[in-house]
Amino acid sequence: MRHSDEIDTPRGPARVDTDLPTGPVTTALVLGHGAGGGVDAPDLLAVRDAVTAAGVAVIRVTQPYRVAGRRAPAPAGHLDEAWTAVLAALRERHPTVSGWVVGGRSSGARVACRTATAVGASGIVALAFPLHPPGRPERSRADELATGLPTLVVNGDRDPFGVPEPGPGVEVVLRPGERHDLRGDPAATAAVVRDWLRGRGWTPR
Repeated sequence: MRHSDEIDTPRGPARVDTDLPTGPVTTALVLGHGAGGGVDAPDLLAVRDAVTAAGVAVIRVTQPYRVAGRRAPAPAGHLDEAWTAVLAALRERHPTVSGWVVGGRSSGARVACRTATAVGASGIVALAFPLHPPGRPERSRADELATGLPTLVVNGDRDPFGVPEPGPGVEVVLRPGERHDLRGDPAATAAVVRDWLRGRGWTPR
């Protein structure tokens, strides 16, 4: 079942696209988009399809600045504030969900990491995590991945934004030949996410 609507946040309305599997739902994967993109990116859609088929709800969140028609991303604090408000509302909407896995691609992955502890997440799925700006490896964002929560990072091995190193609780899967958009084989990327969730006991089938 698919449903789309908006949730009010301190930064304006965010749009949520909810895909529910058949049967009872105990785990939800909440995904954010990249800075200039949307929730219909090929990797996000492929993950939605694979994970809902495995019995997990998938909720894609469009940040308020994109809902308002702006392409330039809002400041990090505004993104985090809106995301946190959406997660609080989703918890009220879906009281049967006990496992909340947060994530997204690129900027959305960073937001999920920065707020994961505050929103009570069970784990993190980071697609195309932008380790540093292109050509600026000294500006590493690796500390954002150090949440203490089980974390899956899926990056292309040719990503100009860099590839994080594995760490405590952080598993890194490299997709050969892929760049930052992960467009080469979205289904294979989605299978990595599904299998990781399954390995953690978060998928009922």
